[in-house]
Amino acid sequence: MRSSWYNKLLLIFGPRPPLNWLLLCLISVLVLIALLGSSSSNAFDSVTASVRPDIYSNYRRLKEQAVNDYLELKKIGANPSKDFDLCGKEKENYVPCYNVSANLVGGFKDGEEFDRHCEVSRDQQYCLVRPPKEYKIPLTWPSGRDVIWSGNVKLSKDQFLSSGSMTKRLMLLEENQISFHSDDDEMIVDGVKDYSHQIAEMIGLGSDTEFREAGVHNVLDIGCGFGSFGAHLLSLKLMAVCMAAYETTGSQVQLALERGLPAIIGNFISRQLPFPSLSYDMVHCTQCGIFWDDKDGMFLIEVDRVLKPGGYFVLTSPKSRQQGTKVSISTPFEEYTRKLCWNLVAQQEETFIWQKTTDAHCYISSKHGSFPLCNGEDGQSYYKPLAQCISGTASNRWIPIQNRSSGSLGSAELAVHGINPEDFSEDLEFWRSSLRNYWSLLSPLIFSDHPKRPGDEDPMPPYNMVRNVMDMNAHYGGLNTALLEARKSVWVMNVVPVGEHNTLPIILDQGFAGVLHNWCEPFPTYPRTYDMLHANGLLSHLASEKCNLVDLIFEMDRILRPEGWVIISDKVGPIEIARTLVTQLRWEARVIDLQNGSDQRLLVCQKPFVRK
Repeated sequence: MRSSWYNKLLLIFGPRPPLNWLLLCLISVLVLIALLGSSSSNAFDSVTASVRPDIYSNYRRLKEQAVNDYLELKKIGANPSKDFDLCGKEKENYVPCYNVSANLVGGFKDGEEFDRHCEVSRDQQYCLVRPPKEYKIPLTWPSGRDVIWSGNVKLSKDQFLSSGSMTKRLMLLEENQISFHSDDDEMIVDGVKDYSHQIAEMIGLGSDTEFREAGVHNVLDIGCGFGSFGAHLLSLKLMAVCMAAYETTGSQVQLALERGLPAIIGNFISRQLPFPSLSYDMVHCTQCGIFWDDKDGMFLIEVDRVLKPGGYFVLTSPKSRQQGTKVSISTPFEEYTRKLCWNLVAQQEETFIWQKTTDAHCYISSKHGSFPLCNGEDGQSYYKPLAQCISGTASNRWIPIQNRSSGSLGSAELAVHGINPEDFSEDLEFWRSSLRNYWSLLSPLIFSDHPKRPGDEDPMPPYNMVRNVMDMNAHYGGLNTALLEARKSVWVMNVVPVGEHNTLPIILDQGFAGVLHNWCEPFPTYPRTYDMLHANGLLSHLASEKCNLVDLIFEMDRILRPEGWVIISDKVGPIEIARTLVTQLRWEARVIDLQNGSDQRLLVCQKPFVRK
């Protein structure tokens, strides 16, 4: 029986288009027409009736596009009678590129077997990662921040009981739910709120509500427990991104994302993080399990690389060395911080806070000696090997966080990034308009007065079925800004594809979450962790990078939760190919003609809740 959302979708998008085999046949006919020298566009009109005959005015372009579309459809095996199978139960929480056994066979050792190695563990089996048997659609925000379904995460009761960190202690296990103390819970003593207030006082502030005034807009929370500290910072209008190593069970990243909190898999082993230099105002570690003085200080050098001038490194660890009644950090650690020109701002019990220098010349003039400067800038730091040298000192973005404005970026800040203010404004206005169009299509389904499934009770305001959003080709982060201006209670993971112009620095400088990523590879997250995926021009980018569209669509299915949404904007050729493929993944998919005389189309999809 058709679900209620499908009936609504029919009202918006119209009846279902012809079966996939018709599309393949029609494009085959188009290939023959093109090869015979016909310049008629009637065949293309039969594929999408709303396509205008002057879209392809150039004969050669028509011929090449038709042939490419035909070959791509043939390669993926478009078959109207065949849907892709579900993966086995062992892949319910499958994360590619983190296969320890394969990494060991590949010769990685000394901890590197736990690192990300996509070149070793590529799985060419195309199947759909199924949800666990007990999986339920997450609760709407903000209820889902404080209560999650225990069947949605791989966390045993023993792991729950053995959780030791402060942020993990804020959990309660109740039948089929895991509950977290609300940020407003006054019963918490010496909890997250007090800890955040302590950090603020240690850096000279009266309260943690003054973090933004002190230049702290974004925080990288390493080994975040289960995200309670980050959840508190988000309530203060700070962007806190959880980053933790891949874990087969009891994953910090999986649980944080299930709560609707920004998170990504990452670690300090052998490679740099997928962020450019000078990315974060604060890096935080509470019992994060990293031996910071290992590898001749290269882990601390990596923290220095991603910290902005004047930024803070906050370390809370019970393993610090005792000297009488005073806690101290080991001598090698102290030596490395001096060579990094860090200043120990304050220490209270087990918490230490260092501040990165604002003087770029300190690294070459320090009387304590220093690490050498790196040759050139890091550009797109995409999982490069860790380096024992200092980055960012020659960058135009070497600006102390205390000197940055707390509001939107002005012309001076945009000039630092080499961006014309008019281009930036036009881009933002485009996304404001696009967001209004998206919501006019989706609001009856997601943000209406009744965004529910059959049998559910009416949800409480703000009627939000979407929380975790990924913009897979984010450019300046305009969609993120438009969502905030429209007061949508979502957060966005802004992805800048490797090979595109690196706009991640300006995304991070706006206080947004963002990461570099090569879409020829899987994304470092767990299955079912995003409610909506948005991709503008990504399919065309993939073609230029010679990446496999099939791999991308299957990856999108892996990271999208059941009943999640996908919006793809691209040229009509790639859009039609993608529609053919996603229908074999059992997605409901409709192509929208923008009616603006261009060859751009929207592909709007919803992933079903499939069980077996």
